[in-house]
Amino acid sequence: MRYFRTLGASAFATATGLALVGTAFTGTGTAEAAPASLYAPSALVLTVGEGAHPATGTVVRAVTLNCAPAPSGSHPAPKEACAELAAADGDFTSLTGLGDGRPCTREWNPVTITGDGVWQGRRVTWSETYGNPCELRARTADAAVFAF
Repeated sequence: MRYFRTLGASAFATATGLALVGTAFTGTGTAEAAPASLYAPSALVLTVGEGAHPATGTVVRAVTLNCAPAPSGSHPAPKEACAELAAADGDFTSLTGLGDGRPCTREWNPVTITGDGVWQGRRVTWSETYGNPCELRARTADAAVFAF
């Protein structure tokens, strides 16, 4: 019987203590908003597809490229690609004239490259179509962004 009396007394003391602790921490607290990131998001999906239009073409290759806070993703050279995009302020079009000028045949086998995502907090949707794979390589050979 003494066991039950001791157990009851300690249970009562524990419950009372918890109640007192609970009232000490009640109040009108507000949750703080998460701090803003130091880096604007820069995450892109780059694709190469067969066809004249990105919506109807078949994607042959695709990579991800994350540039903030550090270059990463499935792109084979994320550091170089992010540096090029930073120098071009995210303008893919300025990177398409960096080719080596190699001669290509005039066959019509269209290839479309795309860049979709966010660059430094801005939504980016870009695509460019070339007459054939040779023309794509000739126009983008020196750009690490498109070397995947």
